[in-house]
Amino acid sequence: MEIHDPRQPSQFHGLRGLRGLRGLPGLRGLPRPRTRRTALLLTLTGAVGIGGAVVLVGALPHGDHPSPARPGTLATTAPAGSPGAAPSPGAPGIGDPLLPLDGNGGYTVSRYTLAFDWRAPRTRFDASTTISASATQALSRFDLDFAGNTLHSVTVDDVPAGTTRDGDELVVTPAKPIPQGSAFTVRVTYTADPTQRRHRGDAIGDYGWVPTPDGTVLYPQPDGAKMIFPANDHPSLRAPVTFLITTPPGVSAVANGRLVERAPRPDGRVLWTYDSEQPVAAQLVQMAIGKFTFVESTGPHGLPVRDAVPGDLVNGTKAYRSLTPEHLAWLEQRLGPYPFRRYGVLVGDTDLPVALESQSLSLVPKGDLQGDRVDAERDLVHELTHQWTGDSVAIRRWSDLWLSEGHARFYERLYSEAHGGDSIESAMRAAYEQHDQWRHDEGAPAEPRTEAALFKQVRYDGSALVLYALREKVGEGTFEKIERSWVTKYQGRVAGTQDFVALASEAAGEDLKPFLTPWLYGDRTPPMPGHPDW
Repeated sequence: MEIHDPRQPSQFHGLRGLRGLRGLPGLRGLPRPRTRRTALLLTLTGAVGIGGAVVLVGALPHGDHPSPARPGTLATTAPAGSPGAAPSPGAPGIGDPLLPLDGNGGYTVSRYTLAFDWRAPRTRFDASTTISASATQALSRFDLDFAGNTLHSVTVDDVPAGTTRDGDELVVTPAKPIPQGSAFTVRVTYTADPTQRRHRGDAIGDYGWVPTPDGTVLYPQPDGAKMIFPANDHPSLRAPVTFLITTPPGVSAVANGRLVERAPRPDGRVLWTYDSEQPVAAQLVQMAIGKFTFVESTGPHGLPVRDAVPGDLVNGTKAYRSLTPEHLAWLEQRLGPYPFRRYGVLVGDTDLPVALESQSLSLVPKGDLQGDRVDAERDLVHELTHQWTGDSVAIRRWSDLWLSEGHARFYERLYSEAHGGDSIESAMRAAYEQHDQWRHDEGAPAEPRTEAALFKQVRYDGSALVLYALREKVGEGTFEKIERSWVTKYQGRVAGTQDFVALASEAAGEDLKPFLTPWLYGDRTPPMPGHPDW
């Protein structure tokens, strides 16, 4: 996500058993599946408003980092997570110090299938979410993060389940307990409201559903996915997503990952099926509907690049959108290969003040692409950098946000320095002069005072300043080694601040903890190496 200082056709992986099912709606034209180590469960379900749809349910692709341990309720005879424990409730959150109810305990999600029966702008519509999960403890009940929307039904393994609403928690009690280690499927049907938004007092402002003149885009960061679909919503928790979106004729849908199929229906509506291809955090899910033109190009090494642009904005945004291959090549020189299978820019026909690093499909408001080139490229490079840091390398807890936003701001400014913008030294000196005040008001870069201070300036230029200080301390060559090692070692995994400090120390051949700790956690900004005059 980007703010500025005001002064400044692949395949579904792991599908088996499709022989004999290819004639079903939603599966025609699928290529033969590749072999994979993990067997999958194929579940057929009806989606609200999308009859006969096929829900593809599977285990997390190999290579994804295990989710952090989840706090569970202790049973009277044995811990909830131990074999033979009596069934007990899953925790209502994973215990993140800043947002303790984000995520849920007692299970892991292996796939979401989101079915949206879109009708018209700002008009409620039928939706369903199917969650394939595995119990990490014997569950008597469990929570889903789910806010608003009219709930219609909840089933667990096709059997109606009991539900209660507790704030933003949907508490689900299955008809019978779920044994530890068991796979289970939850299906929630509800009415989605594409006008539902909330407001934050930091850089994000409004988030959730973001209406456009002919449809919608999504802004789920930081915890707005629960307004869109029931989820296990924390940035460290990821799962693949299948999207089944029906639209009126003449209206398109776009989502993370690959378009699997665009299938006209007998009633004239169109079913769009997308596969995220890789696990994605709920805050990075994107699903947009509108009268889009799809503009295709190619990035480095033949990478597919596809922008989704409102028809009347194609020409007005072309000049800056066409720079994406150049931005990709520049970042690959510094961070290594782009970590996903495709990329694109989703142009938002909205006055939304910020962009969003939706995984493989960055949301960029139209205004960001219609003004000054230096500012436009800063935004584009910022969101693209997030694909490496924040999307591929996910943060372990919310206080690690500096790793995501600080890296994106650092490379945005480094690129801008070489392409007509201010020097990174001048930008960092300006940040240094304000850093003590930011620390006082918003907390140190790796220690936000409250969740309301998450997306404040210290997490942007203030966190880029930490990386700048590290580069000044170890030198450019060692710093580049640290950065490449970071995004390579933790590609597709979860990592936090202490992981970064340890990796930086290893790559530099010296213990950097005494240097980095006051930069990341101190009340005062330390002296800048090499700049005694600052």
